Amino acid sequence: MFYETIINNIRKIMSDRRLTQEIISNYAGIHSSQMSKVLNFTITLSYKQLSNLASGLGMREIDIITYPEVYVPRNLAEKNDDTEVVLQLKLRKDKSDQILKLVFGENNIEILNK
Repeated sequence: MFYETIINNIRKIMSDRRLTQEIISNYAGIHSSQMSKVLNFTITLSYKQLSNLASGLGMREIDIITYPEVYVPRNLAEKNDDTEVVLQLKLRKDKSDQILKLVFGENNIEILNK
């Protein structure tokens, strides 16, 4: 059941990113015919191949296992309370003033000058 979840997640990643079996097999370091067998549960994917695949996808192995969720250890998430979010909007001057008032209220100049 666990292995099936991993393979199904690989299929989801392929679909979501519009990747071919050939690309995925190249990332894993195996021939595309072997990847076909992996995806059909005929042969198993080794940890090394999973690791290669994750690296090629720019992911960690655990993120493939938990896909589409990104695994973040709870204790690490709790320690990082200083999360920063950046939102950038390009607006005309008159619109930017309206948005700043909407976000920060009438005191936006005081907030921005701090």
